[in-house]
Amino acid sequence: MDVSGASGQPRSGDDQPTDHPAVPTPPPPAAEAPAPTEDGPDTDTAATGTPDSNTPGPEAARTEEPKDETPETTGTTAPKTEPHETGADEAGADQAEADRAGADKAETDGAKTPEGAPDTAADTHETHRTPAHTEPPTGPAPGMAKGEPPRPPKEPGGGILMGRPFGVPVYVAPSWFLVAALITWVFGGQLDRVLPELGAARYLVSLFFAVAFYASVLVHELAHTVAAIRFKLPVRRIQLQFFGGVSEIEKEAETPGREFVLAFVGPLLSLVLAGLFYLAMKPVQPGTVPGVLLAGLMVSNLIVAAFNLLPGLPLDGGRMLRAVVWKITGKPMSGTVAAAWVGRALAVAVLVGLPLLNSSGGLGGGTEESGGMDTVTDALLAAILAAIIWTGAGNSLRMARLREHLPELRARTLTRRAVPVETDTPLSEALRRANAAGARALVVVDADGHPLSLVRESAIVGVPEHRRPWVPVSGLAQDLTDDMRVSAELSGEELLDALRAAPATEYLVVENTGEIYGVLSAADVERAFVKAMARPS
Repeated sequence: MDVSGASGQPRSGDDQPTDHPAVPTPPPPAAEAPAPTEDGPDTDTAATGTPDSNTPGPEAARTEEPKDETPETTGTTAPKTEPHETGADEAGADQAEADRAGADKAETDGAKTPEGAPDTAADTHETHRTPAHTEPPTGPAPGMAKGEPPRPPKEPGGGILMGRPFGVPVYVAPSWFLVAALITWVFGGQLDRVLPELGAARYLVSLFFAVAFYASVLVHELAHTVAAIRFKLPVRRIQLQFFGGVSEIEKEAETPGREFVLAFVGPLLSLVLAGLFYLAMKPVQPGTVPGVLLAGLMVSNLIVAAFNLLPGLPLDGGRMLRAVVWKITGKPMSGTVAAAWVGRALAVAVLVGLPLLNSSGGLGGGTEESGGMDTVTDALLAAILAAIIWTGAGNSLRMARLREHLPELRARTLTRRAVPVETDTPLSEALRRANAAGARALVVVDADGHPLSLVRESAIVGVPEHRRPWVPVSGLAQDLTDDMRVSAELSGEELLDALRAAPATEYLVVENTGEIYGVLSAADVERAFVKAMARPS
């Protein structure tokens, strides 16, 4: 991709930083700026030196080299003193405060990061900028003690936290209590036929079975988790929910062999559990509570293993099929497409075939024993299972497409060039410096060069042009937090994770040395995200 920086020179295709000239410092004012009259500051655009195009934004980006001569303005540089020092009346100060308040009110919803479908798909090549070349400040940044450890990541949530085996949080979703009650009711009815002497105590036994069954599901998911940790793949959480469990592995396996192993270990462990429950049944008398519980757990684990081995996404068998096709074709996307469509066909087969199979006696019941209520229950269960498989297959396709395009999102290429300005710099002067340097963002720094805050683009738009010489940039800036500093090396999922951790409209992009690289706008990331997703796979 041919990308040019703010200097107008082509940047190398490896996205490595190039040597940039230092940010030009503003020339000293030729003469003391005249004090505003009682009628207010001159509203002539030329006198402020900040025409409409001076506002940093997509429409004002400049990619050509700034000329050596001073930018054309008809007035002197904007006054650097406050209005009361130049003789402005109190009404002018009140108006400046009102302007700043209006600018804050102009804040938009640009802090959203691209988690879903952003609104626009504008071209982002215009946003590729080289950074303002500043020296890295010495000492700890303001607001951070020297040697302060980074903040721990926020918990993913998703229900009641039950523990952290292998360091992975395990959550029980609220829907689990619904399925636990359903299992307790259904299994209690079966116990009433097998062990009628239990009476109402059969529901306590059934509740124990429900908990033991989901403990087996947890072991199934832990098998996936351990394999993922073994392959150095981060696991976000394990969640037990209505129809089983989910291990949220944040990255894909690097090879088809690892993908196959990662998918197969879950059903394999369910088969091992079924075998262990079968062996435990041997010394137990069949007509007792332990015998019935062990038999039920053995059968349920066999069903879990068999169901997950079906060759369609999002099931484990679908991931195994994906790994096989990936190995044959050499393309992970081809494996995902094949396994997803098999999963959709499987959903249709479950929707139609499960009720027919049960009504014909293929699942142990006879047609004479099947009543109208049983038929409705079977159809409802088949519809729920089919919907889960169908939507899971579609989500797998979308996620695969997303991961295919995510590497195109790189902080270095999306960052806007920025110029550092001090807190008391008037907005008009800051915009003049930005235009002279071909920059589209402003970073407020202290006297030692430490970045303090970022001037919001939406706040600049909210300030009337004739008031800009009297509004300091500090009144339009958002204070920097640790989470708003992102590395220029971030890309793909790591970049999106960093933006989700601290929703904001702008982020400070820094080099590994601490040098300011520029400012990253969330709106630019959204546009790049939509454009990447719009491209065919």
